[in-house]
Amino acid sequence: MSSHREAPGISKDPVADSSDVYAFVSPDKPDTVTLIANYVPLQGPAGGPNFYEFGDDVLYSIHIDNNHDGFADLTYTFKFTTTVVDPDTFLYNTGPIESLGSPYWNRRQSYTVGRWHPGHAEVTLGNHLSCPPCNIGPLSTPNYPKLAGQAIHDLPGGRKVYAGQRAEGFYVDLGSIFDLGDLRPFASAHNHFGLSKFPTNGPGVNATKNLNVHTIAIQVPISDLTEGGWHGSNVDSPKASIGIWTTASRQRARVYDTDHSLYVNSGPYTQVSRLGNPLVNEVLIPMGKKDYWNTQAPGYDKQFASYVAHPGLSELLPVLYPGVFPHLAALNASGKARADLEAILLTGIPAGIIAGFQNYTGATQADMLRLNVAIKPAKKPSIYGILGGDLAGFPNGRRVFDDVVAVELRALAGATYALVDKTYTPDAAASAVTDGLTPADLSAPYLHEFPYLGVPHSGFTTP
Repeated sequence: MSSHREAPGISKDPVADSSDVYAFVSPDKPDTVTLIANYVPLQGPAGGPNFYEFGDDVLYSIHIDNNHDGFADLTYTFKFTTTVVDPDTFLYNTGPIESLGSPYWNRRQSYTVGRWHPGHAEVTLGNHLSCPPCNIGPLSTPNYPKLAGQAIHDLPGGRKVYAGQRAEGFYVDLGSIFDLGDLRPFASAHNHFGLSKFPTNGPGVNATKNLNVHTIAIQVPISDLTEGGWHGSNVDSPKASIGIWTTASRQRARVYDTDHSLYVNSGPYTQVSRLGNPLVNEVLIPMGKKDYWNTQAPGYDKQFASYVAHPGLSELLPVLYPGVFPHLAALNASGKARADLEAILLTGIPAGIIAGFQNYTGATQADMLRLNVAIKPAKKPSIYGILGGDLAGFPNGRRVFDDVVAVELRALAGATYALVDKTYTPDAAASAVTDGLTPADLSAPYLHEFPYLGVPHSGFTTP
């Protein structure tokens, strides 16, 4: 749900669907930042004979804004090439794949990594870098962690990169959220619309528990990302806060030959998918503008700001849960703009709102994941990030384990409005609302080192 099938058009183009983006100061290497962009969401592990892969015809990008105008000052680009060793077999592999050079691996991908600044020629950081195969099963990929390790490549300048399949690390109860927001832990309080049969309270169900995703992860020195190569310890410095988002782009024209088995792409690239903060397009942008939103740069997001200032889900919560959110209902009725959500999602949080913290990127309203790189990794992290007293967590960037669903649901329910209006008292339920899931509901644990997302589920061993 972070951005899985979030718009009608991109739901039909999964290889270009930007599903999650993470950005955090690396806990095991705190002089670096790790950037992760996920694509091809909701992969069933048993995906043969044509296992999942990146698109050779898609330009994947991770963008950084460090001068606070909502446009990219630095972009990392990724372009993939697929090679078929033996076109006369239907098999992905014809024996155990025990190394990235295995002669038994028939369909493989490699990629090029570039680094680009506006007004400058793109610099190639790595060429012909191997992706690992998908995790097929104990006979085909007998030591998958080893294979994946071989696909972590060192790049010049103290950087490293990985591109390939990983376990889906985003946990969410899609079934309950899109069944009219019937969150399972609070089902008895839901408006049942006069129906005689309805769910009772229970734990959340993780819809992504046994699914995989395709990950692009790059770890770079902090000085790579900040304006002028700044790498200081002053949390209040404007240069400490950067904006991050990811995109996928396709060429404008596609021409098919007469039997429709081959096609040629041409023309400039045009953006078809993007993602900064989780859930924005999914939950806040209306259906008629979702595909258009995907084509826009964050610097143009003023045109969508009203959907953040007056979010539809906040209007719905008092209706869906009668009597549970009276203060939120009154706030909605007042017509006041949600300045708290505008700060969290569109400008960053200014200094003075939360003690010892800011990730403000200026007055430009832009949906970007904002990270203050001067804030060091937490010794005792909270999955609720800043709402849990952990300044290194969401919405200060996003770590792989952050419970962004609970954080954003609580913010939409009014839990953060008191930060900008001291006269407002949040409803008691606002700080407790959740879909009932934690990282314990994942079936593949996170890693403590790069690329941090867990080993992908195999087609043979996954139920």
